[in-house]
Amino acid sequence: MQAGGAKAGSGGKSGKVEKSAQAEKAGKGGKGGSGGKRPDAKAGATASAGPSGPRPARLSAAAVLTAVEGVALAALGVYMLVDGLAGSPDSPRQAETGGLTVIALAVLPLVAARGLWLRRRWSRGPSLITQIVAFPVAWTLINGGGALIAAGVGLAVVAIAVLGLLVNPTATEALGITPRE
Repeated sequence: MQAGGAKAGSGGKSGKVEKSAQAEKAGKGGKGGSGGKRPDAKAGATASAGPSGPRPARLSAAAVLTAVEGVALAALGVYMLVDGLAGSPDSPRQAETGGLTVIALAVLPLVAARGLWLRRRWSRGPSLITQIVAFPVAWTLINGGGALIAAGVGLAVVAIAVLGLLVNPTATEALGITPRE
């Protein structure tokens, strides 16, 4: 406790020197906490930015389709929530809970879509999981009959398309994923 208090209490010039050193590093494009190692800071910035070069159209299409799935889930969740609050469902509590749950589930494909768009390596997994989970949902919609058949078929087609786009070698290389040797 005293070491921290003594450091903060000494104030004066040392605090100003530390702040100006950090500002100088930030002005040069480095990170304040890099410890003065310029090559590491540059490599860290490159690694977090993802692979360089143009984004392949297949990866862009996968990102857009995954985002559409996320937006559709969020819209369904909002509809269920509003119906639970303002409408007259059989069980308002169940409709509200279901709406909040669906809205929370919409976060996964939306975050994955953003990651795919920004070419983040980690984003492929959540997007693949979203597509795999979409198949039982599509099957349930198809078995529901009526207009739900079209929604189920559409969801299944989108899921198959995104899976195909994400396992494509062009997309995996764009995400920095290399085959194991």
